[in-house]
Amino acid sequence: MAARWIVERLNPAFAYAYRAGRTLHTGRTAFQDLEVIDSEEFGHTLLLDGVTQVNSRNEFLYHEPMVHPALVAHPLPREVLVIGGGDGGILREVLRHRTVERAVLAELDPGVIDFCARHLSEVSAGAFADPRTRTVIGDGRAFVEGTDERFDAVIMDMTDPFGPSAMLYTEEFFRAVKRIFRDEDGVFVMHTESPISRPRTFQQCLHTLARVFRFRRTFYLYIPMYGVLWSITVASDRIDAGALAAAEIDARLAGRAIGSLRCYTGATHHAMLTPMPFIADLVEGARALPWLTDAAPRVLDDIDINREGSLRLSES
Repeated sequence: MAARWIVERLNPAFAYAYRAGRTLHTGRTAFQDLEVIDSEEFGHTLLLDGVTQVNSRNEFLYHEPMVHPALVAHPLPREVLVIGGGDGGILREVLRHRTVERAVLAELDPGVIDFCARHLSEVSAGAFADPRTRTVIGDGRAFVEGTDERFDAVIMDMTDPFGPSAMLYTEEFFRAVKRIFRDEDGVFVMHTESPISRPRTFQQCLHTLARVFRFRRTFYLYIPMYGVLWSITVASDRIDAGALAAAEIDARLAGRAIGSLRCYTGATHHAMLTPMPFIADLVEGARALPWLTDAAPRVLDDIDINREGSLRLSES
């Protein structure tokens, strides 16, 4: 039987591929098709509308840096909001901080939560059953704009900035996030795309964050399930996520009884903060590009290129 390859385009001229094994489960929600496949490279892998979202083998390379740099930098993160992240990986890492008393996850598609809980439970590892967890079904932006609750940290685990997700990358939304911080120690985390495959979108995200937050620290790392060097940015008006010494980071992790991390330590925290010179040039030039607003949310790079699902190649 011919092999199935999942080929995903990162921009119009660049793609990556991996070989799929058996299809383990399929489903359909009101919003999208869901599929879990077995992959020799990635283990159990979730596809939404044919596009890779998360896998069981190396998801820690995304979830740990999305959570721990921000929560370790915060002196006492007690209440955390996760926007998106229906697979539960971000939630799992948030709940490792024993300072956290409440974690709210706002997810548009309840079918993703249910499907992942049944067929990819190793990613959430029981996080949805934790008594500190509350799940809110609905649009993340609507929740942020309408809630009276206050949070120490907001972590946005959303798809790329096009379609409905585009309105979660704008200056107006970032200002709405800042409104729900408990105090000036509040931290906001989001992925800021790839400086390699989507450099202008990367710059636009940084420019937009700079209009709202005093401190922005960007972490760089290769994420295999995204096929390229990626970026994650921690933003705050008072907390500089790059200011803590490596020894203090390790002490805070130990003090919160967080062990057995596979990606994140005090040393890797600072290693991920160091951009290559050409990326530093992109950061320096970010303000020359338009920032993202509700009136003009479209990014300059063409990244809405997997809308028909990932390409599939066969080999005999």
